[in-house]
Amino acid sequence: MPSSTTTRPALADLGPIQQLRAGRLARRLTQLGLGLVLYGISLAMIVRGALGSAPWDVLHQGLSARLSLSVGTLIIVVSVAVLALWIPLRQRPGLGTIANAVVVGVVVDVVLALVEPVGSLAWRVVLLAAGVLLNGAATALYIGAQLGPGPRDGLMTGLARRTGRSIRLVRTVLEVAVVLAGWALGGPLGLGTVLYALAIGPVAQAVLPWVTVRLPARPSASPSAPDPGDGSLGA
Repeated sequence: MPSSTTTRPALADLGPIQQLRAGRLARRLTQLGLGLVLYGISLAMIVRGALGSAPWDVLHQGLSARLSLSVGTLIIVVSVAVLALWIPLRQRPGLGTIANAVVVGVVVDVVLALVEPVGSLAWRVVLLAAGVLLNGAATALYIGAQLGPGPRDGLMTGLARRTGRSIRLVRTVLEVAVVLAGWALGGPLGLGTVLYALAIGPVAQAVLPWVTVRLPARPSASPSAPDPGDGSLGA
């Protein structure tokens, strides 16, 4: 793995316009799109595994059951609601933030429409494990494109900055809250929820050094950027 002090590209703290002007835009847009599509596919795999969903998806599926809307639609609706919370936190969305809010939900719905529920427990375990691994890699891809964090990531980093608390603590409080709310609505809490919470940070951290795009201008690394070691990465 590249050394974190010598060869690892830095995650930069850039405003929306700076993100677009930072260079290597074609490579970064391609990587962003690939990361978001794979992220949506991975979430659908975890849903079809039916062994418990990612923390925010427990909420999405709980709302879906109550409102008779698709999971993908609820991912988009919740993303927009979360983005509204950025306003008092003075967070700056980027192109990747807006794309994340829309693309992931659309891809989830498409994959769920194409892939039937799986009955075999063995295959459900395979879907869950593969989905979590793919999700971690996809998270690294879209964050490494340096075009803005996902809506939920930005909420976590914004709250951490405003309250002076660690990203790890803010992430834990938020995700416990959404899991409990989703579970109360009938969302699927289970082994997959625990596995996702434990594995997503380490997997993304392992992949991120290899896919973070080195920007020609070499902006300073942001002290408020999500640290994959905190497990704070995600849509």
